[in-house]
Amino acid sequence: MTEIVVVTSPACHLCEDALEALAELSEEFPLSVREVDMASPEGRQLVERHRPSMPPAVLVDGVLFSSGRLPRKKLRRYLERAA
Repeated sequence: MTEIVVVTSPACHLCEDALEALAELSEEFPLSVREVDMASPEGRQLVERHRPSMPPAVLVDGVLFSSGRLPRKKLRRYLERAA
């Protein structure tokens, strides 16, 4: 199972888009998706550690995969290779 953490910001349309895309991908791939608010203690720690340029920060198995708009095709290719 691939673990994905989405570090979000309030009223962020890119965050909502990423969560929707991940919900769709979870129908095809075994994903564990968790949303973390960047203002929470865990969110602040993740932002400090990974230094994303903008929300959302998407971590795949603990590694920063993207920030900003989620590259769906790139993520799909990654998940296909991991399967």
